[in-house]
Amino acid sequence: MNRKSVFYWLIGIVIAAIAMVAAFHFDHAMQNFIAQHQDRLANRMMNKISHFGDWPEHFAVGLALAGIAWWRGSKKWTRIFLAMLIALALAGAAGHVIKLTTGRARPSVKSEEVWNGPRLSSKFHAFPSGHVAASTAFFAVLCFANWRIGLACLPIPLLIGFSRMYVAAHYLSDVICAAILGIVCAIFVHCLLLRKIRNPRSTIRN
Repeated sequence: MNRKSVFYWLIGIVIAAIAMVAAFHFDHAMQNFIAQHQDRLANRMMNKISHFGDWPEHFAVGLALAGIAWWRGSKKWTRIFLAMLIALALAGAAGHVIKLTTGRARPSVKSEEVWNGPRLSSKFHAFPSGHVAASTAFFAVLCFANWRIGLACLPIPLLIGFSRMYVAAHYLSDVICAAILGIVCAIFVHCLLLRKIRNPRSTIRN
């Protein structure tokens, strides 16, 4: 790893740390803001976004796109879509382990202790947001492979993250930390599977 890469990693770590600290600091402020702006129509819409923004829907879309790319004979896009699925699965698995370990109560749950340790009940699986971790990992890989398309899809995980806070399933810190987890998983999968695609000498072009 050269000095330039180390510098970028350090900058990324500092930004992630600042984002996490700020998110925990503004947890209750964001919760109060959302509580003061509840609307029946918006609540219905956010519930639908929250429902369809889970990992099975992302997995189905990714699998369909990989199938189409394979059918059309595009090795490049088949590999990208499969990498997106792997990143999604990795982020989902890592997030689930953290959920079980930390046992953070959801905003909708009245509990004296926010952090309760290992719990099996989904009421104590707030940290991190599985929806956001999976969606971020999924689209971050796409962004690394083709930043124009990935950037156009960026509103999807952002909207999913807001919907999860709106329906009182997660705090702001749950969403921000989940997004960071998703990005880390995407970087890992990209370095492992997609670096050759960006290499000008690579034979993977179609």
